[in-house]
Amino acid sequence: MRDWRWLEGLKEKPVIAVIRAPSLGLGERMAGAAIAGGLSYLEVTWTSDRPTSLIQRLRERFPHCQVGAGTLMTPQELQEAIAAGAQFLFSPHYQFPLLEQAMAAGVPMIPGALTPTEIIQAWQAGATAVKVFPISAMGGVQYLRSLQVPLRGIPLIPTGGVTWETAPAFLNAGAVALGVSTDLFPPSDLAAENWSEVEARSRRWQGLYP
Repeated sequence: MRDWRWLEGLKEKPVIAVIRAPSLGLGERMAGAAIAGGLSYLEVTWTSDRPTSLIQRLRERFPHCQVGAGTLMTPQELQEAIAAGAQFLFSPHYQFPLLEQAMAAGVPMIPGALTPTEIIQAWQAGATAVKVFPISAMGGVQYLRSLQVPLRGIPLIPTGGVTWETAPAFLNAGAVALGVSTDLFPPSDLAAENWSEVEARSRRWQGLYP
């Protein structure tokens, strides 16, 4: 069953900070800087170091934020994410058993899809929204805009190459939210642990809130 309430909350704060952290401590600092800049939706990818521990720590430190899990590809990963307290779930692909598992646990899931057929299949199966990934490889804003009329308002979240420069156009084209990683957490800032820059960048992204 879709979580409409969660989706409406996301529309009010439509920027998801995607944390892909090579160490647990770095992941915490990334999240802290993003939150200090005003963002409140965090996705911890399963390619991060000890993602279950990171989700648990962020849930404890930032109870006012939404902490989810991403890059989930197997039932075991999904189960571990839910057990760790993930409040939403992203996967790079659509697979009905994973979606069914998430719905049974009462956690909103956003599977990844690319073609109209894949997007419609994920939506009809009960996804709360659909992640359009990788959006930049398919033409970016123009591709998202071309999906809107035939897909009749299915809530879409583009990820994979979304930048500050293209973000307003994506929202104007009908995206309900945006997943942002490299543009929010440039490798150079992470290497230098330049958290003031990450915070400032997060504040700029937060300015997209309606």
